[in-house]
Amino acid sequence: MSSGLVESSTTTTDQAMFLDPAIRDWVLFPITVIMVLVGVFRHQLTILMTGEPPKADIKDLRQAKALMRGQVLAQNKSYIPASAFVERKKYLCDAYENGTYLKNKASKEQNAANLMTDPKNMEVMMDGMKKQMMGIVPQTLIMGWIQFFFSGFILIKLPFPLGVRFKQMLQSGIMTPNMDVKWVSSLSWYFINLFGLRGVFSLILGGENSADGTRDMAAMSNMGAMGQQPGQPQDYNKLFLGMKDNLSIIYHEWDLDSIEQRVLVKYGKQPRLFKSARK
Repeated sequence: MSSGLVESSTTTTDQAMFLDPAIRDWVLFPITVIMVLVGVFRHQLTILMTGEPPKADIKDLRQAKALMRGQVLAQNKSYIPASAFVERKKYLCDAYENGTYLKNKASKEQNAANLMTDPKNMEVMMDGMKKQMMGIVPQTLIMGWIQFFFSGFILIKLPFPLGVRFKQMLQSGIMTPNMDVKWVSSLSWYFINLFGLRGVFSLILGGENSADGTRDMAAMSNMGAMGQQPGQPQDYNKLFLGMKDNLSIIYHEWDLDSIEQRVLVKYGKQPRLFKSARK
């Protein structure tokens, strides 16, 4: 299949290439339009399959906010005095260890296998797996469609120069080492649309939409780093114990310690010495 590309120079600088205008109408625009339509279809299908989100339980919110409270204390430890920090740290460490904020204190000895027996947790896992499949299947089909029909096509030329490191990303599927980096292949145009259509989906479907493929990729990478399967309920007892260990080893240093001397030094004012001190 011809890509409609005519190369009039073999040098790597100032290459003059001419693309068939039909590529714009039959390759460039169809890939973009189909990705938009697939994203909208995926969003609507996800809504139909998952249904309405379950109502938040006050005890679940209490667990999450309690864990966030420890994170806020660890991040802002330098803005409170040492006595206040020690008091808060002791209270939170005792609460995390005793399971004060757990939704069900009986789940303190519960393992991950028992968490999966809860019908509500199973429903959450099924919704997570459905959303994951809604993200993997359409993207796999689109990539296969592009590689089968449009493999080897050069679609556009970027209006700004790029380094050689971008060559593998922008010219995926084109085995031409002497081609200028600014030329973009069809497969690379797919990845550019994958990351660049987030604003379009937010405008059409709203901010909280299911059409954004990059959000699923980020969620899967974060879950993989945490060793957690998509949709698997979190074991807050382990999270609380881990936060307790983190708080127990934090070293406190108050930012307002000797603030008067630091302000005077910053503005070029030396602290005045009292006459009694001089004597």
